Amino acid sequence: MLFLLFITSGLFLGWSLGANDAANVFGTAVGSRMIKFRKAAIIASLFVILGAVLQGTGATETLSSLGSIDAMGGAFTVALCSAIVVTWMTYYKLPVSTSQAIVGAIIGWCFYTSNPVDYKVLTVIAVSWFTGPLLGAIFSGLLYLLMRYYMRRTKTHVLILDSHIRNGLLIVGAFAAFSLGANNVSNVMGVFVNSTSFHINAGPFTFTNTHVLFLLGGLSIAAGILTYSKKVINTVGHGLLEMTPETAIVVVLSQALVLFIFSSTALSDLFVRIGLPAIPLVPVSSTQVIVGALIGIGAIKGIQEIRFKMLGTIMLGWLMTPVLAGLLTFISLFFVNNVFKIDITHKQLTVVTSPAAGPTTTVINLPVNTVLISVTAIALAVMGITAYLYFRHYRSKTAAREYNTRLNEQLQYAELQKSLSEIEIKQVQVENSSLHNRLEEKRKELVNYALNIADQRQFLELTCAALEECCRESDPQKKNSQIREVIRSVKQKMSFTDEIEQIYQQAEHVNDEFPSRLTELSPHLSAQERKLALLLRVGFSSKEIAPLLNISTKSVEIARYRLRKKFDLKKEINLTQFIKTI
Repeated sequence: MLFLLFITSGLFLGWSLGANDAANVFGTAVGSRMIKFRKAAIIASLFVILGAVLQGTGATETLSSLGSIDAMGGAFTVALCSAIVVTWMTYYKLPVSTSQAIVGAIIGWCFYTSNPVDYKVLTVIAVSWFTGPLLGAIFSGLLYLLMRYYMRRTKTHVLILDSHIRNGLLIVGAFAAFSLGANNVSNVMGVFVNSTSFHINAGPFTFTNTHVLFLLGGLSIAAGILTYSKKVINTVGHGLLEMTPETAIVVVLSQALVLFIFSSTALSDLFVRIGLPAIPLVPVSSTQVIVGALIGIGAIKGIQEIRFKMLGTIMLGWLMTPVLAGLLTFISLFFVNNVFKIDITHKQLTVVTSPAAGPTTTVINLPVNTVLISVTAIALAVMGITAYLYFRHYRSKTAAREYNTRLNEQLQYAELQKSLSEIEIKQVQVENSSLHNRLEEKRKELVNYALNIADQRQFLELTCAALEECCRESDPQKKNSQIREVIRSVKQKMSFTDEIEQIYQQAEHVNDEFPSRLTELSPHLSAQERKLALLLRVGFSSKEIAPLLNISTKSVEIARYRLRKKFDLKKEINLTQFIKTI
């Protein structure tokens, strides 16, 4: 039961690795939208487990040489602190290195327990942090040139090429997942190998502690891929370089080759047999390799393609990871050893109690001394202040973000209100303009009425004066002549030529398109017939039309009959209704 409790930190680290590093297996493929995330996650999970179980021992021996953790308490603390650092980095969407985290934590354990650090092994591991991205850049550059040459020479149809690339991404992605499990499972469970010793018999098969640990590590990595790897995918797939399906398959294959080289025991032995130096079997960061691969492609496409700001952020994460992991492990070991009284190593250390007493051999369970308490207190104080400042900054940043959000909403609301107000103002202006036009028409009508009344009044006054003059005339001949002149003036005035013309103008204004449509329908109509059709459309009856046309009502009926003939209307069709449809 205690074993299961201690190993939870390793499982947590494996989950963190799956959430961060393993996302890079299919990150570029998913980022270029060639493969859906769900399919990629399932394939990566299966092959990670296979790689961890079948080929996970190579890099584990290297980590054991760096610092052989021989107690479960120490292994638990190292794995837990590494997992915390990786998870914290993952939360901020930084593709960090799990290998760097575990190496930093192991060094922290070595410093605290006074175990020697094999600096030769540390140098080999540190060199791999540079050679891994460099090899990734070289492989990606060569593969990209070959891919571009092949596409130019073959001129494959775009649909067939798309299918080939999708299948290729699945194949190389599975290969990369296998290599990732083989290379990085040592980061997850390597620290527990020397601190446990057991085996399981299952019929003809015997499973050692290494097999069981690597299987559990592979399962934990797969869990991280399936549950929490989506955040880092967007950073790797979109943040550093714009990805295309062609560059995606090149990057994934480059990463797979580098991870396989640094994890394959068979390949390293082959180099030795042919007289070449052995390949160092070290845990290589998949994130570093994939970033190197992206830089290699970016260098070929043009240095301006690389987003150096994002590259700087990623490199800052790489520098911080081992330092944070080492410091956190060193501080955590103090509490595990002295507060919880858990052994973090079985090694016997020599502690000098006084100059006269000589060396005394004791277990690492050291008594709490003043110096250690002071150092720990200072470290905790620094961490507390840092945490306080960070959370204060985070709250202020959150408050500022919320304030900006509210301000933007208010500005959008104000803009909307302004737009609505402008629309309303324009509508009111249009209505006012229309009202003004109607008022102007009514004013003109009133003016015309007033002028007409004045004209009629003046005519009647003149007529009255002429009749009075006739009454005073004594000569019958002159009187008759004057009366006839008055009658002639009255008849002339009774024609209402100007008034009738105004009626026609008003009718044409109301029915502005009717005259042109009437001409198109029947171009041979006379002017009198066009006036009759217009008056019928307005709604005048024959009795009302007669004085306007200065003819009798019977003549109006005859004119209507002739108009029906010109329109060639059947008997059952009403003339007025037909005209209103024109």
